[in-house]
Amino acid sequence: MRIIEYCDLPNSSIPSHCTSAAEILRAQRNVLLDALESQGYAFATIRNYKQTISKFCAEVEKRSLGVADIDATAVESIREVVVNATRPRARTYARFCLGRFVEHLVQAGILSLPAPPADEPTALDRLSEEYDDYLRRLRGLSEATAAACQRYLRAFMRFRFGDGLGDLNAITPDDIAAFLCRRPLPRHDGARSLGDKTMPSHLRTLFKFLFWIGKTTRNLANSVPRVAQPKACRLPRHLRPEEVRGLLEAVRTDDAIGRRNYAILLLIARLGLRATEAVAIRLEDIDWRAGEILIRGKGRLHDRMPLPADVGEAIVDYLRNGRAGTSRALFVAERAPHRPFKNAQIVNMLLREAFRKTGLRPPQKYVGSHVLRHSLAMDMLGKGASLEEIADVLRHRSRVTTMVYARHDIDALRTIARPWPLSPERKDAP
Repeated sequence: MRIIEYCDLPNSSIPSHCTSAAEILRAQRNVLLDALESQGYAFATIRNYKQTISKFCAEVEKRSLGVADIDATAVESIREVVVNATRPRARTYARFCLGRFVEHLVQAGILSLPAPPADEPTALDRLSEEYDDYLRRLRGLSEATAAACQRYLRAFMRFRFGDGLGDLNAITPDDIAAFLCRRPLPRHDGARSLGDKTMPSHLRTLFKFLFWIGKTTRNLANSVPRVAQPKACRLPRHLRPEEVRGLLEAVRTDDAIGRRNYAILLLIARLGLRATEAVAIRLEDIDWRAGEILIRGKGRLHDRMPLPADVGEAIVDYLRNGRAGTSRALFVAERAPHRPFKNAQIVNMLLREAFRKTGLRPPQKYVGSHVLRHSLAMDMLGKGASLEEIADVLRHRSRVTTMVYARHDIDALRTIARPWPLSPERKDAP
């Protein structure tokens, strides 16, 4: 925790009945405890916060400190006294509780943190800022994608130049190939994946940027080798409708977690959402009167889709009987303070648990939520839906993406196949 310094107290932050520093701190303690209670923290947790912070306030009162006496030295001294008076195995938690209290005092305007000394930006820092502006403003990339591009920028520059930043025109195609060979391509299960296009794609974006702003005299993006992608010869891995229903029932329980997990998987299975799209839904995205839901898709594109009745009922059941907290995200963590999920890995985790409970064998080694998306497309094909309708439901921006499902009906493909050309002397061949 950084050193806290005293600042002038705003009039709105001091209750009218408070005349001493200890009373002011106790009033703010009660405000913090009320906030923790509203966020769904357990009674025992709130009690621990109250006991620890009360000791801090009592120490302030014991020393007869006034408001003007609460400086950086006093705060640090009192905090160490309270922590040392706590039993050894609870000292880490006591320090954490006091840190939260100090943060609350800063937000309330009671205390202020000193501004950390500004470091002189390096050449790599300035390049990173330009790159960030390029990624977000010109390319319109999402927060997560832009952050991943920044990581590859720093990783490559550190590999090529060390701690500093050298002459960018000195980068050669051999440097790019060496970087790709020395850094293993990550895969979800931790093994090396020869088909992962993430690293070459981000490097290609980096070198396009360097050429675009004139940092390099040639476009090295053309020097980034492409990852060999074997031609798909089979349909995407999918599940039968009865298997999907079995997975949904496996996560459906009568507690808050079961209601949330069932609503998430049902939403993905019925609307063909990506996992990131499901966890990004907010409360205001659902139009209950119109029966529609706003989907925040890839590329910052938003689409409105009809909300099926069974999905709406599952969401309502979760909102009324399971969801807690003050976040505007639809799906939140089960533990207080019930924050939104940082990423969509929660969906893959609960899907793997569903496979374990049902005893079903996943169609592929890596269990991901896309299997439900593919299963919906295959179910639609089996019921006579056209590829155009599937593309609309899955919100494919390119119809080429949907063509992978054309292999489902080989007999229908034969009707549009052109006849095999024959040589002139064999035109009358049977």
